[in-house]
Amino acid sequence: MEALSPTMEEGRLVEWKKNEGDKVSTGDVLAEVETDKAVMELVARADGVLLKQLVAAGSTVPVSSLVAIIGQPGEDVSALTNGAGGGAAPAAKPAPTKPAAVAPAAPPTEKPAATVAATPAPAPTAPAPAPAPAPPTPSPAAPGARVKASPLARKIAAERGVDLGRVSGSGPEGRVIRRDLEGLAAAPAVPATGMPIQSAPGVAYTDVPLSQIRKTIAKRLAQSIGPIPTFYLTAEIDMERAWDARQALKALGPEGDVSFNDIIIKAAATALQQHPECNAWWQEDHIRVWNEVHIGMAVAIEEGLITPVIRHANLKSLRQISAESKDLAGRARERKLKPEEYTGSTFSVSNLGMFGIDEFTAIINPPEAGILAIGAIVQKAVVGDNAVVTRRRLRITMSCDHRVIDGATGAKFLKTLRTLLENPLAMVW
Repeated sequence: MEALSPTMEEGRLVEWKKNEGDKVSTGDVLAEVETDKAVMELVARADGVLLKQLVAAGSTVPVSSLVAIIGQPGEDVSALTNGAGGGAAPAAKPAPTKPAAVAPAAPPTEKPAATVAATPAPAPTAPAPAPAPAPPTPSPAAPGARVKASPLARKIAAERGVDLGRVSGSGPEGRVIRRDLEGLAAAPAVPATGMPIQSAPGVAYTDVPLSQIRKTIAKRLAQSIGPIPTFYLTAEIDMERAWDARQALKALGPEGDVSFNDIIIKAAATALQQHPECNAWWQEDHIRVWNEVHIGMAVAIEEGLITPVIRHANLKSLRQISAESKDLAGRARERKLKPEEYTGSTFSVSNLGMFGIDEFTAIINPPEAGILAIGAIVQKAVVGDNAVVTRRRLRITMSCDHRVIDGATGAKFLKTLRTLLENPLAMVW
């Protein structure tokens, strides 16, 4: 299993593209692998024949673990598989014959979802005795009633996620016992591809396996919210002129169809150029202040969140940012981004305004020192020129890493950002 992205520690083998016995050449796609950010291709690094697949589709294995073996037709690879017969045995040192090219597999504790192994023939058994007459079928417990069940039945039900209140007990006085649970399936697990969760009768909950991206989100954000001393700055911005500017651009046709998120990214990139101390990374023993502005744009996908990067956003026109953001967001949802397209951002923007969220705080994506949380544009009654008027307003909250950004530093950045959004022509002046 290759490290297909800079942050990848394990991969889920989604689908094999070559079968055992197929000829392969260097560069041929062997399988599709879900990394922590995207679905990518695992390619052959040698010519030969795919002699053995050691990991079933759907299995998750660590980087550098054995997943398959490429060699010459008829070559003996038993030394590599330890006779596992398709299981996930650790790689053994190859024999001194012509070595096979190896692509790594799951550790011994990993159990592939569909491992095929030879099964010994069953020993002869005596004829089974005739079954005893079945006892009358009792009814399940009424909703809210106390369920009578043996301790073993309760343990089994807890492990399987079964609601005992929906199980008919056949023990004394309708008690649920072990045999009443034998025909019930465990709570269905959802594949890590983001398929809809389906409930089943008598099942109290559903265990959802973590996708690679969800594992990374959990790890990274726990790292962020814990050790990073974060503070928040909120500003309310008048968006009337930005609204008018967007309407004028839309009137130009499809090429003028920019979003408010595009406008905010452009404004943020311009403001960061003027306030480089906010365009920085915390590097433990030093602060890296970036001269280039690379904006991470948070995109919600089926399984979580990913931040494709608009590089050199401060040097791009609004039209270029709009076209690039549409392309990146579309491929992010298809899990088709390349590693260089979602790494290396110097500052991030997260927008939930389209979901009707007025205001929120976003979690910093380390090593970045700041992120903007964008709410919805709403019409409000405000006082202007000694009169109450209706204006379109936007609330923006900046999360700041206090190790890099002080309060006054972040406030100056937001002041510049407000000026740019309230006077869009300032971005092209």
